[in-house]
Amino acid sequence: MSGTILQFPKPEGLSSDMSAKSAHFQSALPEDAEATPGIGLHSPNAQPSYSHPALPGITRWVDGVGVLVATLITGGIGRSLLTPRQDEVLVVGDLVAVLVFFLASNRGRPSDLPHVALITRQLQALVPATILAAAAQGLVFWILGWTEPALIRTPLVWFVSATAALAVARSVGTVMLQHPAVERRFTRKIAVVGWDAHAFRIAERLAKESGKAFEVVGVFDDGPRAPDQRQVRGSIADLIALSREATLHGIIIALPSVIDDHESQISRLSWRLRAVLADVYIMPYLVQGPDLALPVESLGPLSFMVLQRRPLTEWQTMRKRMMDITLGLAAFVFLLPLLLVIACAIKLDSRGPILFRQPRLGFNNRQFTVFKFRSMYAHEADVMASRQTSRGDPRVTRVGKWLRRLSIDELPQLLNVLRGEMSLVGPRPHAPHTRAGGKLLDDALAEYVLRHQVKPGITGWAQVNGARGELVTTDDLRRRVAFDLQYIQRWSIRFDLKIMALTVLREVFSKNAF
Repeated sequence: MSGTILQFPKPEGLSSDMSAKSAHFQSALPEDAEATPGIGLHSPNAQPSYSHPALPGITRWVDGVGVLVATLITGGIGRSLLTPRQDEVLVVGDLVAVLVFFLASNRGRPSDLPHVALITRQLQALVPATILAAAAQGLVFWILGWTEPALIRTPLVWFVSATAALAVARSVGTVMLQHPAVERRFTRKIAVVGWDAHAFRIAERLAKESGKAFEVVGVFDDGPRAPDQRQVRGSIADLIALSREATLHGIIIALPSVIDDHESQISRLSWRLRAVLADVYIMPYLVQGPDLALPVESLGPLSFMVLQRRPLTEWQTMRKRMMDITLGLAAFVFLLPLLLVIACAIKLDSRGPILFRQPRLGFNNRQFTVFKFRSMYAHEADVMASRQTSRGDPRVTRVGKWLRRLSIDELPQLLNVLRGEMSLVGPRPHAPHTRAGGKLLDDALAEYVLRHQVKPGITGWAQVNGARGELVTTDDLRRRVAFDLQYIQRWSIRFDLKIMALTVLREVFSKNAF
């Protein structure tokens, strides 16, 4: 589902081009995002939703593994009761059964946290798909010439074993979800922006009626203080600082409806929150005219309009992380002999450590230490990157020249990937003091902060398109950021794999590497 763009008057001092680009990037919904129908705070069509966005995907994988294991077990046992010809047909029937189950299984509400302990309710959503899959298996056997009793017995055995596997998998998953540590991991943290009694009522209702599905971290505002000032946690600046320190899933804008020029205030507020890694919701009474087309989503018992989405959902983030761990670990093991040879070459070429450690700004604008093979003389290494590396830089060693030329000085960043600080693919991280056109990157281009909404990568869409090397002018930075934002908008597992392949084909002997 593609999202609708909410157009606001641009804040003073912002270029129209810059404001439009940021609004377009921030307000667009991911392609697989779902919105609950309805409009208004108590929409009659929108049912309360307590599901964590990642739970449906996780449960589908658990169900799929359970059914696949049950199919392999029953297939292995069933072969002893079949003729050689029936044994060949069994494989086709099993594949059809598993495929039909995946297509027919319910993806929805059994994953809601208040209902997760109701195994019977979960199975009610899964048993129809299992029956349909068993019937499809029997139909395949009948078409291919099976006769009774195997025609009836084999699908029945598959149905019983698949149902048992689903019951076990869902039971184990339910027990795990009720563990305090797992519950905390799946609790979504919500902040409310506002200063009147209405904002506090929203916070209180979410906290009281959503159980452990949501946690209200506080009410924040820059407006007139409420009578009970103890309820106000801090200003908008405090909210932004909190989002850098801890995971924040959603921000609800609940400004009073009676304020003058609320469109301008919402515009400025959305601009300040553009780099916050959280979904931003707005009360329906604050939206007018064409903006009524914004999608609506339920958070527990309440419905809100979606003003801003994180670029990747929790489930997409988990899939990307699983790919990083799997491919990153495989690459590290495969390349280990090469890494050892490079380490010896660096040690023999010049004095100093093998690895170069440098602070970089990464996911959610948090600082981390990046690892690289040292390519400069140790006494001339610029840890804070106050001076960027240029072509023919005398600080680069003989071995370092080839490491940088072949782009293999970045390989130790596989350690950053395995530690969860980086991804295999993403915007390249920069040191805090990096400049373009004489300005710090944040000051040189407002859209730059949007790159931090995904983890930085060893390679990226900008790099395979030639946007790499020294940042001399603001135009160099603008071109690189444009590719990075395009990557974030287009993200998919397939796109990541494409970029990895292009990295090998284009970047190993890149003319822009030095």
